[in-house]
Amino acid sequence: MNIKAFFDHDTSTLTYVVSDPATKEAAIIDPVLDYDPMASRVTKDSLKTVIQYVQESNLKPLYVLETHAHADHLSSSQFFKDYFSGIKVMINERICIVQKTFRDVFNLEKDFQIDGSQFDGLLKMEETYSIGNLKFKVLPTPGHTPACSSYIFESGNLFSGDAIFMPDSGTGRCDFPMGSASDLYDSITQKIYSLPKETRIFVGHDYQPNGRGLAYQTSVGEEKSSNIQLRDSTSREEFIKFRTERDKTLDAPRLLYQSVQFNIREGHWPPEESNGSSYLKMPLTMG
Repeated sequence: MNIKAFFDHDTSTLTYVVSDPATKEAAIIDPVLDYDPMASRVTKDSLKTVIQYVQESNLKPLYVLETHAHADHLSSSQFFKDYFSGIKVMINERICIVQKTFRDVFNLEKDFQIDGSQFDGLLKMEETYSIGNLKFKVLPTPGHTPACSSYIFESGNLFSGDAIFMPDSGTGRCDFPMGSASDLYDSITQKIYSLPKETRIFVGHDYQPNGRGLAYQTSVGEEKSSNIQLRDSTSREEFIKFRTERDKTLDAPRLLYQSVQFNIREGHWPPEESNGSSYLKMPLTMG
């Protein structure tokens, strides 16, 4: 199994290309679309870097796999279809919960579908799928959002999305609509920490605390012994108290509103309006 990581400095996001060396079949996990919020303009630099690697490695990507509807970057998932025939954008079946919630938050168009039909397919929780000779299971890891999943490969490699980060960074926040610190505690302790300690974890973000260099690979054993927010010995009450208090101090992600409404559409642009332009909606609130 080959794993190639790409780091987006602007959003601290990791994109991964996972491939089977025998068949050259591959999957792209959590790809980034560059977005300038001041100009409300997208560019494809991050996308092109991934595409160049895939093409130069003669890979045949079958899927774009999203771990969840991201709140900190726009997904470039749809653009891969311009380069690779037959590639499918997949997310877990609980995306419908997130779509329903944010349809109301953004007061989206009346015909916006909340059945996940914008995606090419919905992955079933605990089901196993194949990429060439590689098999992976869709592991439900809600908490950051109600529809988060991680991907565990039989080779002992887990792609955790925003559930858990490097040991010195802790865990994902839980203060988004329908997020739950209690659910995240269960996801990590019952799903991730139940895996063999040598299981490698590839995280969805690295915020490089204290100015350290980029790091994106850890292990179940390392997390259980040294995660600064949730060790093997941390009680449910301790974690919920910490996570809840911590989240109250955090600013909203810089691209929260733009990202969520874009990503629940599978990376499709919002429908054109009468003047031929597409718009992202921003709720206005009084502080």
